[in-house]
Amino acid sequence: MFSLESKSKLDSVISSLLVVLMALMVINVTWQVVSRYVFQDPSSFTDELARYMLIWVGMLGAAFVAGKKEHLAIDILLTSLSTKGQLKLMVLIDSCVLIFALTVMLIGGSNLVYITFILGQKSAALQIPLAYVYGIIPFSGLLVIYYQVVAMSQSILAIKTSH
Repeated sequence: MFSLESKSKLDSVISSLLVVLMALMVINVTWQVVSRYVFQDPSSFTDELARYMLIWVGMLGAAFVAGKKEHLAIDILLTSLSTKGQLKLMVLIDSCVLIFALTVMLIGGSNLVYITFILGQKSAALQIPLAYVYGIIPFSGLLVIYYQVVAMSQSILAIKTSH
């Protein structure tokens, strides 16, 4: 369930989804510019769609980068520790990230989605329920939690096998 092979497959799916979203966002913004400056008739939905796609790209990208361990980090303390100490610190850091993703992204994001769904809030131009837009927050939280569990299990296994 938490194997490197399943993580690799998930990475591939998320990276492909990010590429598609970015391509669609470029097409959308290009159409916005063309309709505004060439046809002198600005499209009514492209600004809002670009904003929502940026939210999705940002949240999915953050989860993807967290899973790749390529996020911004200050590693002064980490590099000064022994290998076993580094592994233990990584477990602590991964635990903190997991707790954040659980409380803020998954629980808080789910509450946001629920409230916007119950209130029936819709976007101004596209008239789609905002719960769909905000649904990426708890989904990304689940991804971050999964990635942290994989990383923690690898670190714990490395700690147990090192002497």
